Amino acid sequence: MKRETKETRIHEVSEIFKANHTFYVFDYKNMTVAQSVDLRKTLRKNGSSLKIVKNRLALRALRAEFPAEFKSSFRNPTAVAYTAADPIALARLLKDFAAQNKVLIMKGGLVEGHYFPAARFEEIVKLASRQQLLGKVGYLMAYPLMQLLRTWQAPLTNVGSLLSQLKNKK
Repeated sequence: MKRETKETRIHEVSEIFKANHTFYVFDYKNMTVAQSVDLRKTLRKNGSSLKIVKNRLALRALRAEFPAEFKSSFRNPTAVAYTAADPIALARLLKDFAAQNKVLIMKGGLVEGHYFPAARFEEIVKLASRQQLLGKVGYLMAYPLMQLLRTWQAPLTNVGSLLSQLKNKK
């Protein structure tokens, strides 16, 4: 490979690392071309991407702020799935694809800038998505106000029911 080609590939990979905050690194050694195309299509539909990288070029593209443990993941054939959107959705897509095809071997990754080893990938998949967590926070913030409104409305509701009972008796 010519030096200019290497420089452009290093620049492409470094732009990917700058633009995204979530990366899952995995071994794709046993994946067929058809499976690779299928995985890319699935990821693209959900706002994620896949990049097959040369390890040495990827290590050159990594910035200093990436943990050394993450850098050690770049051994053997390596592919990087990345997203700027929901990291949990990407993890679930990769887990589903791995379960169906039995070809992906997780090496580790970064979720929102925090390194996790391959053994903790299942924990990431079990987490609630960002939308679900925001919904729970919104509900927890609104719940005390709803209870307060119900408390204020209770005397009026009771008066109304008492008046309707008196009307029925007469």
